[in-house]
Amino acid sequence: MEIELAALAGQAASTLVDGLATAGWERARQALADLWSRVQPDRADRVAADLTDARAAALTARRAGNEALEQGLVTEWAARLQQLLAAHPELVPELRRVLDDLRPAGAEDAAPRTVTMKVQASDRSRVTMAGRDVNITKG
Repeated sequence: MEIELAALAGQAASTLVDGLATAGWERARQALADLWSRVQPDRADRVAADLTDARAAALTARRAGNEALEQGLVTEWAARLQQLLAAHPELVPELRRVLDDLRPAGAEDAAPRTVTMKVQASDRSRVTMAGRDVNITKG
């Protein structure tokens, strides 16, 4: 279940950050604040304010072509969403609904809803699995 929550959180964070850089960003902000308000009402205003800050950062990243900054936003929000879902798994269907609402029309055909990755390593094997970009440096 933890892997599925991480995948859903990552997908939602990516969609969220994309949405923050569009004209419909307020809908994304409100949807996430509403999600938090269901289980942590005292944090909803803080989440909305953080999303406003994230929008500014996303716009700056897009203008500068700074993919690392944009990916950092995705990583941050994926972690926050994963923590929320781990504490409140009953929100999974609601987050999926929000994700469907925020996803651009036609995007559901291009992106899979569920990703399953399995791996088995033995001996001195190394395995790296990623749902998006990964940088590996040998040190």
